[in-house]
Amino acid sequence: MVKRSPRKTSLASLAQVLGVSRTTVSNAYNHPEQLSEELRARILETADRLGYPGPNPAARSLRMRRIGSIGVLLTEHLTYAFEDMASVDFLAGLAEASIGTQTTLTLVPVGPSTTSPTAALQLVNSAVVDGFVVYSVAQHDPHLEAAHRRGLPIVVCDQPANDARFPFVGIDDAHAIAPAAQTLIDAGHRHIGILCIRLSPDSNNGPVTPKRLEQAQHHVQQARVQGALDIFSRAGIPPESVPIIERHINDPENNIDAARELLHTHPELTAVLCTTDTMALGVLEYATSQGLSVPEDLSVTGFDGISTALIRNITTVLQPNKTKGAAAGKVLHHMVEGLDYDKTTILDVGFNTGGTVAGPKLG
Repeated sequence: MVKRSPRKTSLASLAQVLGVSRTTVSNAYNHPEQLSEELRARILETADRLGYPGPNPAARSLRMRRIGSIGVLLTEHLTYAFEDMASVDFLAGLAEASIGTQTTLTLVPVGPSTTSPTAALQLVNSAVVDGFVVYSVAQHDPHLEAAHRRGLPIVVCDQPANDARFPFVGIDDAHAIAPAAQTLIDAGHRHIGILCIRLSPDSNNGPVTPKRLEQAQHHVQQARVQGALDIFSRAGIPPESVPIIERHINDPENNIDAARELLHTHPELTAVLCTTDTMALGVLEYATSQGLSVPEDLSVTGFDGISTALIRNITTVLQPNKTKGAAAGKVLHHMVEGLDYDKTTILDVGFNTGGTVAGPKLG
């Protein structure tokens, strides 16, 4: 006679024993912040006694109030996280910070466009994590607010920099871009254009007005553009005389097209300052297609210090993207573990003089 195996405890049978709903039992594992400490402890104690393993193999860590994963909110499509080298370096730093902590990364790509608060809440609530690193989102972004409603630890990286609710890790973007702008001035350029990526969640593929710059919700790009204009102004170049072209999506096609628009509508320009290396690479590609030599015919500067820009010897600001990711990961880990952490971390930048800036071509 075959002996029947003992019946395994299921989520439904555990809920029945406890006299609670199945959703309540599930929340004890997936959304512990929604239950009182007493109720969650009773559910987990009963589950352990009856041999219920939890909804996944990580049940043991969940019972310790540690899911073992941190969420990374990205304001880009998911492919961007693997294609943009600044993002790749940042994520590598986060991964480095997780070594020895038995922590995984959960990417939450919210996309570059505006989203309704309801959709944002649904997406953020679907992430089963111990906390969030919010990577470069706009001021008042609904996903940031949705994450805040979860009641989990949050670290903001890059932007928004002025939200006192959260610890911040980033750089001083206005100060950081100064060497690139000053290099163009010192080389003798006075006809300079600027290329930037999106200043606010609403799409604008074209010229940037003073009003749009002033009201920008993406403070990183705003600070870089304004920082460059301040340097130009000190050299006697009126800010209103500097053409600025914006692109909503930061990819090769859009970056090349932005260079085309800027140089086609302003043929007098002798230099282009870019707020990302990817845009500087777009300028190089467009210049080549038009038979222009860099820096003999056109000077170009970038920002980030990604490997592809350094290989091309672009004159650019060296942003510590990997260090930034590691610092954000360390702060969040300390918050999750209840340890002391720095409320504000401002990192230093470097500058690569490169070979894409020379004096303006005479005649």
